[in-house]
Amino acid sequence: MPLSEHEQRLLEQIERALVDDDPKFASSVRTGDRRLKARRRLQIGAALVVLGFAVLVGGAVAQQPLIGALGFLVAFGGAGLAVLHYKVATGTVESGPTPASGRGPAGPGRGSRGGRVGRQPLKNRLEERFRRRYDQ
Repeated sequence: MPLSEHEQRLLEQIERALVDDDPKFASSVRTGDRRLKARRRLQIGAALVVLGFAVLVGGAVAQQPLIGALGFLVAFGGAGLAVLHYKVATGTVESGPTPASGRGPAGPGRGSRGGRVGRQPLKNRLEERFRRRYDQ
C-alpha cells in the first residue's frame, strides 16, 4: 500500500533530520545493499573454511598439533561466518514478524522450526507459552 502525500512529507522530514543530526550514520544506512554485504561475508567465510582446512592438513603433515588446531579454529570461524550470513545473502530473510501472531504458515501447532516466517521476540514467545500452559 503506497504512502499518502502527508506520510511521504513526514518521512522526508525525518530523513532530513537524520542527515542533519548524524550524517555518518545516515550515509551508512543509505549506502549498500544488505545482501551484497552478506554475500561478501559468505564468500569470506567459505574462503576461511578452505584456508583453515589447508592449515589443518599442513599441521597434520608437519606433525604440529598447534598448527592443526589453529587451522581447525580458522575453518570453524569461517563456517560460522558463512552460516550467520547465509539467509541474508540468499535473500530468504523476511522483513519482520507478521502482524497477527508473528508466526508463519506453521501456525500455533507444531511446525517446522526453520520454516517460520518472521519470529516473535523471545519474551513474547515465552509469555504466550506460559499463557497456553496456564489455560490448560
